[in-house]
Amino acid sequence: MYDGAVQDLIDELGHLPGIGPKSAQRIAFHILATDATDVQRLAEAITTVKERVRFCDTCGNVAESEQCRICADTRRLTDVLCVVEEPKDVVAIERTREYRGRYHVLGGAIDPMNGVGPDDLRIRQLLTRLGDGAIEEVIIATDPNIEGEATATYLTRMLVPMGVGVSRLASGLPVGGDLEYADEVTLGRAFEGRRRVT
Repeated sequence: MYDGAVQDLIDELGHLPGIGPKSAQRIAFHILATDATDVQRLAEAITTVKERVRFCDTCGNVAESEQCRICADTRRLTDVLCVVEEPKDVVAIERTREYRGRYHVLGGAIDPMNGVGPDDLRIRQLLTRLGDGAIEEVIIATDPNIEGEATATYLTRMLVPMGVGVSRLASGLPVGGDLEYADEVTLGRAFEGRRRVT
């Protein structure tokens, strides 16, 4: 639709997750209107992140060295492991300041429709980490969707015979939500996860 470099930029931006053709076009024209030094900083930040950032050898979180800051922190609990799908999930849990253990990032979820099976995830590495018996509890914190539930079920079947305690994050009604707007699955989970108050 546009000449040369502009269309190339729109096409490349359109490959980013969550960016459709209209958004890609809007971002491209924003970049065109932005000061050259700001665009240079953006380009350098993208190049730097690809050069420096890698995945932690221990847990699979993003890191700039062999271990991420969480695995390198000796104050973290070593007997509890929280299994998440992506590094962004680690950040979400850390923001709560409720969890002081370590993590294991799977790198996705089981999704047969898109060709992602257990062998495509970091499940073997998880089993290796559990092999020495130091971890007493694994908290499965996969997304509460079909893929996340399939992954949680698969992991539970693998981990229970190993004698490690397995728990799943509670799910249900959000704070501030209305019952009439809750779907059946969410409401069902809220009933399953109910607890006595007296």
